[in-house]
Amino acid sequence: MRRVFLIGLVVLAAACSGPAGTGGNGAPSGPSLGMVTDIGGLGDKSFNDSADRGLLLAQARYHARITVLQSRAFVDYEPNLSTLAEQHDDLIVAVGFLMHDSVDAVAARFPQSHFAIIDSVVDQPNVTSVTFKEEESSFLAGVAATLATKKDVVAFLGGIDSPLIEKFLAGFEAGVESANPKVKVLVKYTGSFDDVASGKEYATLLFQQGADVIYTAAGKCGLGAIDEVKTLGPGDYIIGVDSDQDALAPGKVLTSALKRVDAAVFSLAADVVQGHVPSGHIVLGLKQAGVGLTDMRFTRGDIPAYGPREIEAYRRAIVSGAIDVPSTLDELAHFHPVPPSLAGAR
Repeated sequence: MRRVFLIGLVVLAAACSGPAGTGGNGAPSGPSLGMVTDIGGLGDKSFNDSADRGLLLAQARYHARITVLQSRAFVDYEPNLSTLAEQHDDLIVAVGFLMHDSVDAVAARFPQSHFAIIDSVVDQPNVTSVTFKEEESSFLAGVAATLATKKDVVAFLGGIDSPLIEKFLAGFEAGVESANPKVKVLVKYTGSFDDVASGKEYATLLFQQGADVIYTAAGKCGLGAIDEVKTLGPGDYIIGVDSDQDALAPGKVLTSALKRVDAAVFSLAADVVQGHVPSGHIVLGLKQAGVGLTDMRFTRGDIPAYGPREIEAYRRAIVSGAIDVPSTLDELAHFHPVPPSLAGAR
């Protein structure tokens, strides 16, 4: 049974084995999993929905019993987490860095419960922290943007200005500077992860300012940007984020920078089934298949023929360690761009 309440990879692949258990009466029995969404909530077709897909896969594979509590405001985080702890779920997943303090507080109050937080690190013995190297997939998104732009102007549209979103921006700019230093990057923030209208408004502004490719890292705000690009003619694109958003506007979403929150959540659920959820900090990047780009199935013909080879060459260079992608603006300031020739692309 899945309850949804509207309240106020190497490692991943290894976890995909093992059958569901059965109870004494022959009925399937599986783990009890809880999740608290960030304020974007389900239906963002991005970050929260990706985590939910991981739960649904655990439900299908392991007959997990699922409870999802949706947060409508910051004040919902702690009560939602406490509710799940009080019902003794085997694992409680907090989706988003904004829940850091709430997870820290609730985990201390419920030491017998095990929590996981996505995109932040909470130093508690009963918390698993999962973060991603978003800068690495963002670097590839920057390379893709330079391949598609005809105006040599691209843009970054972030949600809340924060260290997490800075990782997306730093990686994106490093990719642009490496692949084509002539391309200018415009930057705007919506100040929100759930205001679809602001995403559309800021995308309109960035297109008017000359950008023809916009990379969104703004949660549900990105849906507004996609709505806007649908109204424009050929040559203008959005780059989606977290989930595969290419099909939301076929031919207008150039690619999507994937963050495999779904796989991470499913992996943790599989650990529950095996009887042990690791504490500590798990970091997932390109090497672990925790981040990446979609295959551009609708737009591959919109970039030069050498484009896929160039993106793949940069991916290999990052995985091998030949390129250390900056994750902050300070690191970006000291980053030495790697031209396609040095990356082995041309």
